[in-house]
Amino acid sequence: MDIKVIIEAIGYLGSALVLVSMLMTSVVRLRIINLIGSVIFAGYALAIRSYPTAIMNICLALINVYHLFRIFNEQRSYNIVESDPNDGYFSYLLDKCNADIRSFFPDYTIENVTVDIAYLVLCESNPACLFLGKDNGNKEVEVILDYALPAYRDTSVGRFLYRKLAKDYRTVAFRQNADHHKQYMEKIGYEYKNEEGYILKLSRLDRND
Repeated sequence: MDIKVIIEAIGYLGSALVLVSMLMTSVVRLRIINLIGSVIFAGYALAIRSYPTAIMNICLALINVYHLFRIFNEQRSYNIVESDPNDGYFSYLLDKCNADIRSFFPDYTIENVTVDIAYLVLCESNPACLFLGKDNGNKEVEVILDYALPAYRDTSVGRFLYRKLAKDYRTVAFRQNADHHKQYMEKIGYEYKNEEGYILKLSRLDRND
């Protein structure tokens, strides 16, 4: 294959990754994909001797590395507030984030569903997570909604929340469509139990840190 064609393909790939990164709702994914795209495009720019473009993309890559370092090393302080899905602020957040919630939880609904637990997790004064659960008895809580806002999808808010739940429950169950939530649950420590759905033994939580 002609080397020029290969170089052009690399340039298009780098450009595409930078553009795709702008579609990410997760800040971490945005930074990672943008970093990869910037590095690839910088290599393309160097190959065609477009040095200003190469310098710009190298700078973008360094900026992404800096922000990713901050994200992964930031010590976040969370607080939890017991709430109600009909509470003004909680209801406002549900409405505001509805489209994103539906993308992760297509089966989500609170119509004709008993909500026994409603928690709003805050990072300082910023909303970080919305949790709705149903008490199934036998120390089990079933997840109706466990939605982390885009800036807080590194599992730290989930671990904080589940440690709170561990004071009153032994297990957490998730029995909805999990296609877009599966990776997060695996990181937390959920296990798939066929007809039981995804089950998290809260006593195992610290082992997965």
